[in-house]
Amino acid sequence: MRYLHTMVRVTDLDKSLHFYCDLLGLKEVRRFSSAKGRYTLVFLCAPADEELAKERNAPLIELTYNWDREVYTGGRSFGHLAYRVDNIYELCERLMRGGVVINRPPRDGHMAFVRSPDNISIELLQEGDHLPPAEPWASMPNTGSW
Repeated sequence: MRYLHTMVRVTDLDKSLHFYCDLLGLKEVRRFSSAKGRYTLVFLCAPADEELAKERNAPLIELTYNWDREVYTGGRSFGHLAYRVDNIYELCERLMRGGVVINRPPRDGHMAFVRSPDNISIELLQEGDHLPPAEPWASMPNTGSW
């Protein structure tokens, strides 16, 4: 058995790609559209997984964009996606500059949570040791839920 991907449905493909690629830093490795099925699939990976993703098609996140509008509701059975990052403070700063709310700031220099444009919870974990506490993160309150 081998892990392949996690699929999340998105309502605005351009907005989602901006979030996942431009702000979060994931890489698009392949895309497939079906006019008959009226959908587009976009497969993304973390930069450190790019070679493996191209070679073995895993591990990936699949964004599914259905061309016909739907309203998606999420249950509590799906928790979150998680990524290890090189510098959690720099990534959170880039996300904030891009208009993303930091729901759980990295006060401890180790963990933060944000949400995608389609309300998917994403956990960010610092690679290696925790970074020393720093402002504005150390005193930033939680916003919303994650």
